[in-house]
Amino acid sequence: HFRTAMDSGFKALEKLRSEGVVKAIGVGCNEWQVCEAALRERDFDCFLLAGRYTLLEQDALDTFLPLCEERDVAIVLGGGFNSGILATGAVKGAHYNYSEAGSDILAHVSKIEVVCKRYEIPLAAAALQFVLAHPAISTNIPGTRTKSHLDQNVALINQDIPADFWTDLKNEGLIRENAPTPA
Repeated sequence: HFRTAMDSGFKALEKLRSEGVVKAIGVGCNEWQVCEAALRERDFDCFLLAGRYTLLEQDALDTFLPLCEERDVAIVLGGGFNSGILATGAVKGAHYNYSEAGSDILAHVSKIEVVCKRYEIPLAAAALQFVLAHPAISTNIPGTRTKSHLDQNVALINQDIPADFWTDLKNEGLIRENAPTPA
């Protein structure tokens, strides 16, 4: 499907963009490697990336996100709670990547939660704010079902988190040293 999209689908979208029918074209998926391969072949404006740049996953920092910065490509991030665990915490039945979280993920989240408790910061606030600190990420879609969810997400995004919190996460090896963090 990738080859077909690059060889025919992209050309149709590029024509629409050049005619001014659409302003931007992109790809949406939950694999940053696919997005990177597409960007290396064609001129995309944006990507919808689901769950691959979070407090738990930062491999996209190696090549994909720097390439997006270099090419001025915007990332719309979905799934920033990794299917829920970064909102619920390391509780029984917590979900990670559409399945029940394994013991390694539960342990990692538990360690992040220890730092959150030290600073009295909700895990969900750290998860939402972390992804928005990267300059390539222009939009975060945390998911809401009700207006109260929306209000809660706005409050979490606006919650003050001291710089020392992010430093501690890095010093404890819980997020990558080169991960941008909120100012």
